[in-house]
Amino acid sequence: MSDHPVLHVKGRVLAGPDDVRDELWVVGGRISYGRPAGAREVRTVEGWALPGLVDAHCHVGLGAHGPVEPDVAEKQALTDRGAGALLLRDAGSPSDTRWVDDRDDLPKIIRAGRHIARTRRYLRGYAHEIEPDDLVAYVAREARRGDGWVKLVGDWIDREAGDLAPSWPREAAEAAIAEAHRLGARVTAHCFAENSLRDLVESGIDCVEHATGLTDDLVPLFAERGVAIVPTLVNIATFPELAAGGEARFPRWSAHMRRLHARRYDTVRSAYDAGIPVFVGTDAGGSLPHGLVAAEVAELVTAGIPPLRALSATTWGARAWLGRPGLDEGAPADLVVYETDPRADVRVLAAPRRIVLNGRIVG
Repeated sequence: MSDHPVLHVKGRVLAGPDDVRDELWVVGGRISYGRPAGAREVRTVEGWALPGLVDAHCHVGLGAHGPVEPDVAEKQALTDRGAGALLLRDAGSPSDTRWVDDRDDLPKIIRAGRHIARTRRYLRGYAHEIEPDDLVAYVAREARRGDGWVKLVGDWIDREAGDLAPSWPREAAEAAIAEAHRLGARVTAHCFAENSLRDLVESGIDCVEHATGLTDDLVPLFAERGVAIVPTLVNIATFPELAAGGEARFPRWSAHMRRLHARRYDTVRSAYDAGIPVFVGTDAGGSLPHGLVAAEVAELVTAGIPPLRALSATTWGARAWLGRPGLDEGAPADLVVYETDPRADVRVLAAPRRIVLNGRIVG
């Protein structure tokens, strides 16, 4: 007990969307709903407590041109921590960030290994760039290196066609996803376009990142198969700028990106209305800064997702999807405390009052 302070969190503890408690205790770095006997030095934290937020799509260790040095990766992780994001699903990174696991002052990371892309069909320095015959082998490799996830690049611009195009033949994707599942890993894919989605979903994929190409005819398929999406709307907001930059060389691609951007909120709302699981992810790393989790939750609300559901997409629901505990008895004490009720206004998430990670106040 001496290594961890005893904390008393009181006010309103949002243990679940319909489970509101008056207090919890942090003893030995873990959550307890019973008052500890014999605690002499107790620090009290008051407010509205949530499980540590989840950013289900970010990239610790990735910069604009590929891997970054550990000190830069550390700053990325600390920025996420400062925003209250205490559980990160790293959706592809060329850096080895296992050292983070030895730091109890940094967010917990669930890794998807390194991106797997088609040769010359992704951002340089980010991914393994391979051909379809090698896909199964590389998926197996990353499944063993990751933390239960593998990340494919499902589509990217085809320079000859001048537009987005699928990266993988269906038979290659199907075999690779089956291999990942055999090894106990789930598979997700970067997908902007419409025509990459059906083959991946019918091949058994578990999640799609961005999913801007999700159309009305594909929504029932996603819902039936239970395929989750992580829309990364704060990243989709950059599409007009990207389109402007590529206009001269790839006008067809530029027009396509503008259309995907224009319908982004309708796409997300249609997915939610159909029962497709939607989770919060920012795509931080690369070109976007870290620490944008609150902005992404606000974007989901703007898209038409009810505030409580948008909140769940970064707290209770997201943690359950990733197989990690929330504010459960005996769980590691990773929580964020706010001045007012975040269920009433999700913009409160942008101003944490206290951040507790592994039982210690870190912010």
